[in-house]
Amino acid sequence: MASAAYRSGERLFSSYYGEVSDYTKKGGVIACEIMLPPNAPEAYLDRAALWNAVEKCEKHPKAQLAYSFDIAMQNELTMEENMELARKFVQEQFVAKGMIADLAFHTPDKEKNGIPNPHFHVMTTMRPLNPDGTWGQKQRREYILDEDGNRVRDKNGDYVFNAVHTTDWHEPETLEHWREAWSVLCNGKFEEKGLDVRIDHRSYVRQGLDLIPTVHEGANVRQMEAKGIRTEKGELNRWIKATNRLMQDVRKKIKALFGWMAEVKEELSKPQTPSLADLLIAYYDERNAGAWSNKARTGNLKQFAEAVNYLTENKLFTLEDLQERLSFVSGEFETLGGSMKEKSARMKELEELIRQGENYRRLKPVHTELNTIKYKKQREKFEESHGADLRLFYAARRILKEKLDGEPIARACRWHN
Repeated sequence: MASAAYRSGERLFSSYYGEVSDYTKKGGVIACEIMLPPNAPEAYLDRAALWNAVEKCEKHPKAQLAYSFDIAMQNELTMEENMELARKFVQEQFVAKGMIADLAFHTPDKEKNGIPNPHFHVMTTMRPLNPDGTWGQKQRREYILDEDGNRVRDKNGDYVFNAVHTTDWHEPETLEHWREAWSVLCNGKFEEKGLDVRIDHRSYVRQGLDLIPTVHEGANVRQMEAKGIRTEKGELNRWIKATNRLMQDVRKKIKALFGWMAEVKEELSKPQTPSLADLLIAYYDERNAGAWSNKARTGNLKQFAEAVNYLTENKLFTLEDLQERLSFVSGEFETLGGSMKEKSARMKELEELIRQGENYRRLKPVHTELNTIKYKKQREKFEESHGADLRLFYAARRILKEKLDGEPIARACRWHN
């Protein structure tokens, strides 16, 4: 209910928790709607009715209630075009398969000189609906049978079974299909409008790109950065972006130099090997002869000056000097790429440690209160009502003990604070 209220910018009451979540003052929400499959009750068009029914349906305290997707819209398209694509995607990939989808469009305020970040959120139900509109099962039991067809019992006398999912919505392959389907929709729209841009649902690694992905910052971090407060995530992303720009620039220059070397290779077969300066002049003279405009010739002159400066600064006078230099730079570049990936992985590890430290500090009073209760029934009642918080606390304490290598947890949490 709290997630639905945040995404829709509404005030919703959870009958399960007896709590109100009020996000009516949240900005940036431009539209929200609920999309139903044919067999869903129309009452679920009401957001509070839908998610209260979902919370009521689940009995286990650890039950997952919904899938949540955050999907970027494209700045090259109009808002109307983006919303049309989003509705088509949600209808085809979620609603047509039996999910109820809660869709919200957001356009947060752009930072000064920043890039707009329009996006949409989708929350979907996890249980399939029965033909009569009632909630179905996420999974069913498939009992293990012996040679005679009788159910097998474990050492405690309980029947042994496998849990078989009733849908494929949880499968990694399904998520991959959804990601690809969104990229296909967007790229089709780009092609229709004659735009020379494309998106790719694959990671940089799978695309064969030696780039470092930025980390998701979230609303709180963006607000702090907008106020001039530099955060760990903000610093990491600034470093990643600067490093990626450097890597791309170096690759571009190396590629251009290798291309130029290939074009003048024929010249090297002559008895007298010309200098790099002579070859460079001849190369750009030929390019200028085929230039169509003064702008193109000016660009050629600029590239020529950059190339001459690079060769002079690095004392490169022959083709052999240049080849040796490029091989060295390429090796150093690979080493830099490996180092950056290690730094990024370490940062993610530290972020998880900080998150667990925050959970430990926030939930320590709950654990302390439990330890003050002497009577068994009162303890059991307290543990039942605070089960989720206690599980988070125990998990945080275990992880921190493993990672802090003997340092007192309380001291580490105070240091972070």
